[in-house]
Parts: sequence; C-alpha cells; structure tokens
Amino acid sequence: MFSTTSTYKYLFIFLLLAFTSSCKVAAPPELPALADMPASFDERTDSTSLGDISWKEFFNDPHLVQLIDQALENNQDLLMAVQRIEVARANYVAASGRMLPSLDARFRARSGNIYNNQLNGTIYGDRNTVTQTQNHFLGLQSTWEVDLWGRLKNQKKAAYLRFMASEHGQHLLTTTLVAEVARLYYDLLALDNELETIERNIELQENALEIIRIQKIGGRATELAVQQFHAQLLRTQSRGFEKRQQIVETENQLNLLLGRFPQPIARGESILKQHLPEVVEAGVPSDLLLRRPDIRQAELQLLAAKANVASARAAFLPAFTITPYAGFHTRHLPSLFNTPQSLVFGFLGGLTAPIFQQRQIRTDFDRTAALNQEAFHAYQKSILTGYQEVSTNLQKLENYRQAYTLREQEAEVLTNAVSTSNDLFMAGYASYLEVITAQGNVLEAELGKANARKELFMAVIDLYRSLGGGWE
Repeated sequence: MFSTTSTYKYLFIFLLLAFTSSCKVAAPPELPALADMPASFDERTDSTSLGDISWKEFFNDPHLVQLIDQALENNQDLLMAVQRIEVARANYVAASGRMLPSLDARFRARSGNIYNNQLNGTIYGDRNTVTQTQNHFLGLQSTWEVDLWGRLKNQKKAAYLRFMASEHGQHLLTTTLVAEVARLYYDLLALDNELETIERNIELQENALEIIRIQKIGGRATELAVQQFHAQLLRTQSRGFEKRQQIVETENQLNLLLGRFPQPIARGESILKQHLPEVVEAGVPSDLLLRRPDIRQAELQLLAAKANVASARAAFLPAFTITPYAGFHTRHLPSLFNTPQSLVFGFLGGLTAPIFQQRQIRTDFDRTAALNQEAFHAYQKSILTGYQEVSTNLQKLENYRQAYTLREQEAEVLTNAVSTSNDLFMAGYASYLEVITAQGNVLEAELGKANARKELFMAVIDLYRSLGGGWE
C-alpha cells in the first residue's frame, strides 16, 4: 500500500512532467480558407444533375451495357483497388487494436549462483558468500497505454478516414472505367462508320476510274487523267487499311479493360443512329462535393491528415502505461502450484516523458504538418478541377452539336457536288480534276461528319463522368 505522502509525491512528479512537456507542444498548422464555389455552371440553374442517373439507364445500347458489366467484374485495376480497400481496412483494425490492452502469457525462470550483496538486501550474510537462488513466475501480464492526450484515438481516426477514402478511390476508378469503356465503344462505332464511308468511296472511285479508262480508249481522256484517278483510288484504299488497323487496336484496348484476351467486340447500330439523352442537366456546383469520388476522396484524405497532425502533437506529451499481472511465483519450481502463497497479482504504472526524442518528434510533426498542407491543396485542386471539367464539357457539348449539324449539311452538299461534277464531266463541261476534287472533298466531309458525331458522344460521356456519374 502506498502512503498518502507517496501518492502526492508521484502525482506531483507526473504533473510536473506533463506541464514541462506541454510547454513544448507545437502549434497546429494554420490552413488557408477554401475558395467559395460559384452558385451555378455558366448561369445554369438546374435542380437535378445528369450524374444522378445510373449508368445502366444512361447508356441505352445493350451491347455497351454488357461490356461495362464485364469490365466492372473483370478489370484488373478495379480488382487491385478492392485489395487496396482491404489493406486500408486492416490498417484501421490495427489502429483500433492499439487502443486496447495487450494480454501476454509469461513464464520466467531464473537460477544460478550469485553473491549475497547482489540480491539487493534480500539475503543477509557475508558479502562474499555464494548463494544458490531460484526465481520462477508463470502467469498473465497485460499492458495498456492510457490515451490521455488522444494520440491513439487520432491514429485510429486517421486510419478510418483513409479506409473510407480508399472506398471512394474505388468509386473514382469505377467512374473512370465506365467512361473509358463507353469512350472506346463509341470510338469503335465511329471507326466502323469511317471504314464504311471509305469503302463506299472506293466503289465510287473504281467506277470513275473505269469510266475514264473507257474515255481514254475513245480519245476523250488522256493517260494523265487515268493516272490521277488511279492514284486517288490507291490513296483511298490505303486509308481503308489504316482504319482497319485502328479498329483492331481499339478492340484490343477495350478487351484489355474487360480483362480478357483479344477477341471481336459485338456492337450495335451505327454511331449516326445511336441516341444519348437530349436534355442534359448539370445541377449546382455544390453537388460535386457529394457526387464526385475524387473530391470526396481528397476531403477524407485532408481529414485524415488533420488527425495525423493531432496525433503528432500528442507525441510531445508524456505517455502513461498500466501493466497489471497475475500468476504464480515461487523459488522452487516443483511447488509452483502447491502453496497458496504462490499466487500473486498486482499492477505496475509507467510514465514515459520524451526528453531526448524531441528532435525525432519535431521532425515527425513537421512531416505530418507538410502532408496536411499538401492534402489541403489537393482538396482545393480537386474542387477546381471538377468545376472546370463540368464547365468545359457543357460548352463542348453545345459547340459539337452545332458543329455536327453543319457537318451534316456540308456532307450533303458535297455529295450532290459529286453527282453534278460527274454529269458535267460526261457532258464535257468539267475537267477530270474537278471530278477528283469533288470526290476527295466528299470523302473528307463524310469522315468529318462521323468524327463530329463521335466528339458529340465523347462530350456527353465526359460531362456524365465530370458530374460524378457512373460509380453507382
């Protein structure tokens, strides 16, 4: 039993050490204020967001829906993200366990010849007398650090926040994967359309070459005209093989996202006949803070960094541990369980003040403070990036709608120009160069039309992703 005087003495020492250490606690780093988000996107006042729509409802092509399903099930990056979540979960469980007391089974045996004066007064007699001594203990011992300053609590909090952030990281990867599969799918449809256009023009150019050859035989055209038509045909045929190679590469990229070896990709109707939502709502910018996985992940990482700073500040303060024990103690091992006097129990208290570890603790605090600043700027950047992407894609969508309309008109006009140039050439009112130019122009116009249609789809997909859609 401790006397009252001893209790006050130890309490005074504890308070003195705590006060001395607390005077050296570093001040928490000050973070700048977050910039206020605008109230709307380009003065739009939509009450709902396109990002609220499930990807299964957003994409209406059954072939694309099936491809996305396969990607979400087999994509290797997504499977790795699942394992990263498990790692974060294990870190959280480990941090939670550090707050609980440990319990160890201990067996200690000591036997040997020692001098009496080495027994700290436990044996009396001549100091030069050698005594045979034994000391055995078998029992349980527990160690518990009393978290007076919240160091362990903040470590647990940081681990939990990072676990939650890892889940949002998976959501971010899911959103990106859905958008990338859709992007490659519509790119594939656009390449199919371009190849069909090239093959159709090859057929027209073959007919034109046959006609010019007949006219040469009849003396109405020269060998130069035949060579020009033939060169145009060869160039167009070459472009056809280039498109076929692009189709193969795109199919292989899509198969890689699906987690499978290269194989043909089943696809739906032409990109010119595909439909995406005509009405696009962006919602309000503040919705991004809840919907976009990258912003939510950055926010949780910032909160985790703040918890780490609080834990690093608590490291400046003394740590108090309690070590209770219970078991059997004896000087003769055979009688360990035979006598009631062998049963012992009690507890030890320990106070550790970081006197000579100040530099290490200060370095760790500076590191966590710098990481906290970095997490803050990463969070701010994610908000700015999200707003910029939505604003850009809204304008991109509107511009490509107008561009596609004009490309359609251009292709229609130039298609009629090909027929007109052929009629004029047959009647002798146009040269073969005008026919070649007309055929080349209509090919470029139709390819431009397909590309504008593809970019229109890409704009809608990017807007859907930037609004936080695709991960639910």
